Amino acid sequence: MASSRDRVVMGAADLIRRRGLAGSTVRDLAAHSGAPLGSTYHYFPRGKQQLAAEAVRYAGDLVSTALAGELTAGPVAGLRAFLALWRQTVLDSDFRAGCPVLAVAVEEPPAEGEAEAIAAAAAVFTAWERLLVEALREHGVADAGPLATLIVASVEGTVAMCRAKRDIQPLDDVAAQLEQLLTDRLGSLG
Repeated sequence: MASSRDRVVMGAADLIRRRGLAGSTVRDLAAHSGAPLGSTYHYFPRGKQQLAAEAVRYAGDLVSTALAGELTAGPVAGLRAFLALWRQTVLDSDFRAGCPVLAVAVEEPPAEGEAEAIAAAAAVFTAWERLLVEALREHGVADAGPLATLIVASVEGTVAMCRAKRDIQPLDDVAAQLEQLLTDRLGSLG
């Protein structure tokens, strides 16, 4: 069972993936998780940036765990799982939710204080890229770094496109193109 603090983090991740960070106050984030505002400030004394950073790390860890598990079957399996996760997220929310990591990454940094949430988003993107790089290198892909960046950027951008268009087709199109690219790249090494 999740602790009260964990429930606040999970609720914050969910609200951020729907509204973005700028569209959510600490009060909103607390209310969405069902936590009292005072408890939220107790757990996150640095406020919204600290809570958002924790929410981003939480969401990033969930995706990293799923991606790492699927990558054991190879880069194509990992790509399929990564795409399927975002496809399901977009469809299950009726195009109302995307990736909380991207939602935070595109926000204006706070006028005062550290951009803790944006730094957390950068770290999550790097972690996802690193997982892909390791799998690609294990399968002999020399330019694994740029290819991993292309995969993460393509998928994240396409999730945003799907939400804006209220259509899953952009993700399906990118999925087909990325899978073909990976299959061709891996096939040329054999």
